[in-house]
Amino acid sequence: MISSVLLAIQATVPNTGAEFNFNRFLIITVSCILAVLIIPRVIRYPHVGPKMPLPFPSIFNNPSVGAFLAAMSTGHLVGIGAVLGLTNLGII
Repeated sequence: MISSVLLAIQATVPNTGAEFNFNRFLIITVSCILAVLIIPRVIRYPHVGPKMPLPFPSIFNNPSVGAFLAAMSTGHLVGIGAVLGLTNLGII
């Protein structure tokens, strides 16, 4: 049996389903690209270790694999936060 408290809460939760949405994809992609552009410039040692074979090394600051993974992780965290926030506000 479902508690009445859960039924009351269910009506106030926005739809954050797992279906594909191009707006969500675009937000996460842009946040990851911005993170790859910014994060290797602010990491203390971005060039320690094997280099990531990116197409434009001067634009991306020629980061190592570790710096690239850190930047992509940060981009996904920021992107997911933006998607959840915008979904909660009802914008997307």
